[in-house]
Amino acid sequence: MTDDWSDPSGELVRPYTATRGRAHASRLLALEAMVCTTAHGRHRHQELLLDERSIVEMCLRPQSVIEIAAKLRLPVGVVRVLVTDAESTGLVEISQLDTTDATQEVGLLGRVLTGLRRL
Repeated sequence: MTDDWSDPSGELVRPYTATRGRAHASRLLALEAMVCTTAHGRHRHQELLLDERSIVEMCLRPQSVIEIAAKLRLPVGVVRVLVTDAESTGLVEISQLDTTDATQEVGLLGRVLTGLRRL
């Protein structure tokens, strides 16, 4: 029996410490939601904590939530919390389709199908 307490991932800090233990974002955020740094984020870039700075730098070019998670090597849930926190402080803006109304989604799919048939 060994007393090996090391983490097989090699990480020294658990991912959810970055969110101070919060596992849920302040709003629903799709994996494909696009995140872009604001002028305020570019201005405050040097003052930010490591995770915030990484997101702000990465999103100088629009990135999806899943791309941010992959590049930061963090769980998507953690990235969703960090991104919505950054949005609430004006560092980034998020654009995503509103999928609360299923009729809009069906309408969009119908228009896409019509467009594909015209090709």
